[in-house]
Amino acid sequence: MLRATLKRLVTIVPTLIGVVVVTFLLTRVLPGDPAAYFAGPTADAASIEQIRKSLGLDQSLPQQFLRYLGDLARGDLGNALSTGQPVLKEIASRLPASAELTLSALALSILIAVPLGILAAVKEGSWIDHLCRVVTTAGVSLPVFFTGVLFVCIFYYRLGWAPAPVGRLDLYSVAPPHVTGFFLIDSLLAGDFDTFRATVAQLILPASTMALFALAPIARMTRASMLSVLSSEFIRTARASGLNSRTVILRYAFRNAMLPVVTTLGMVFSFLLGANVLVEKVFAWPGIGSFAVEALIQSDYAPVQGFVLAMALLYVALNLMIDLAYGVIDPRVRLEA
Repeated sequence: MLRATLKRLVTIVPTLIGVVVVTFLLTRVLPGDPAAYFAGPTADAASIEQIRKSLGLDQSLPQQFLRYLGDLARGDLGNALSTGQPVLKEIASRLPASAELTLSALALSILIAVPLGILAAVKEGSWIDHLCRVVTTAGVSLPVFFTGVLFVCIFYYRLGWAPAPVGRLDLYSVAPPHVTGFFLIDSLLAGDFDTFRATVAQLILPASTMALFALAPIARMTRASMLSVLSSEFIRTARASGLNSRTVILRYAFRNAMLPVVTTLGMVFSFLLGANVLVEKVFAWPGIGSFAVEALIQSDYAPVQGFVLAMALLYVALNLMIDLAYGVIDPRVRLEA
């Protein structure tokens, strides 16, 4: 397993190099001039040129790229022109907010989708199976930004059940002492249950928005994988041996059906990393996605490059975790490795 992990880590290097090159080139071909944007509409050509020179944009693309690589080697992602802060500092402060939202949505979708997929497969053709199809169809059909706006209109404006979509905490709550950056964890560590409840209240709508989007592929894959395993010979043998249905379904069938589901979880997590950009804008969530969108509108290259690089690192780390999970779920994967 260690050897396979090391091989996997070696293959990550070309991927990250490709991400760095492609991201640098894409930011340079985007419309807009960051120097003109930050100089203002009343600035003259000399002022714009001075700002462009201070940003290094007057150099050729190869020179800019070599300068960017040198900064990366030193761990310097540049400064965000909109805030004046280092991009690395901005990402480090905002990433926990995005991670908390994304992981909460993924956990909520798993809690709903996996049991729903199992029941739909076990009771094929029943009302549970039809409910699973309706839920998955709605999940893949509704865009996340539309679902978010719909939830806000219904549960905040109409019913008044949810708090105002103003970020991670309402206006009357104070952030807990920083330990992990996750308000749910930090508030529990501080013993501040009022802040914990306020954090949960603010998380419900955005997490539910993303969970509805995520549970569709998870439920469909769970159902399809379970149907395939339940029709296998060893399942019929287990039933004929007198094992109860719960043992057959959970211990034998579901464990053998988990590999495709785990693969789908990795794909869904990567989709959520992209979907949280829109959800964060709808709910005023101070995460890395909204930071990248604002930087993109302002033609601010450094935050966009830092955002893409951070997402690439998260995705690569996630794939590595999935590969390791394969070996835990199915020993045959360890033997092949």
